[in-house]
This record gives sequence, C-alpha cells and structure tokens, in this order.
Amino acid sequence: MKRAIYPGTFDPITVGHMDIVRRACTIFDEIIIAVAESKSKNPMFDHSKRVEMARAATQDHPKVRVIGFDNLLVNLSDELEANIIIRGLRAVSDFEYELQMGYANASLKKDLETVYLMPSLEHAFVSSSVVRTILHFDGKVEHLLPPAVLEIIKKHRK
Repeated sequence: MKRAIYPGTFDPITVGHMDIVRRACTIFDEIIIAVAESKSKNPMFDHSKRVEMARAATQDHPKVRVIGFDNLLVNLSDELEANIIIRGLRAVSDFEYELQMGYANASLKKDLETVYLMPSLEHAFVSSSVVRTILHFDGKVEHLLPPAVLEIIKKHRK
C-alpha cells in the first residue's frame, strides 16, 4: 500500500489544497492529511477547528484520512508507516522553502521521499494566507474554499 502524508497548517483548507488532494488520490492508495498545530504561526483557526474543516472538506474522499499532529514530521511518518510526503508548489518562491524542508527531512530520515505537486492553473494563486486576508475584511471567499469549509467558517464567525 502506498501511503502518503500531506502535512500543513491548513488555516483554512482551500480549493487549492483540495486540488492537490484529488490529484494525489490518483497516485497513492491512502492520503493522510496531517494538520499541524503550528502555534508559532499564530493561526486564525484553532487546531481542532482546522482538523474539523479538513475532515469536512474530504468527507467524500474514501482514500483520505485526517489527523492532527504536533511533533516532527519524520516522527509522524514513523508512527504512520508512511515514507512519502506530499507538498504543493504554487510558485518559484514556494520551491526554495520546500526544497530546504525536503532536504532537512531527508537528513533526519534517509528513506523519506517528498513528492511535489503543482496545483491546476486555476488554483495556482489560492493560499490560506490570501483567504485569511479576505476573511479579515469580510470579502468574498466562496470560490476559494470547499463548501463544507465555508459553512464551518460562517458558523464559527457568528
């Protein structure tokens, strides 16, 4: 079984993330979305809410499982018996950071592979930070979020 971990803060999970998930499901038998606690990033949504949103967004994807985590990714990969990491690349600026992280992870665990997927062109501009900025100013985000995530955010903001 080819099991891959798709780690991130997912603050919140977007249509861009879901594009990567759908495409990864054609390559791997199981995708584990690992929602990082990431306290240092000061996320807009708390950890449990981000896990809830990721589960809601992926409920129709039987190959996908969502978990929360707060440890080193290499340790999580051992716990999950998964040696493949999925990362999304939108632009050249993403590549430099992701390459550095991939090398750092490989230095800690030699058999850990990182697979980089580019989102479809229509989603290349979508990021959680763009969504958070628009949300901050009560702008329109319907086209940037899965419908189930939008509903959770609407309830959360009441």
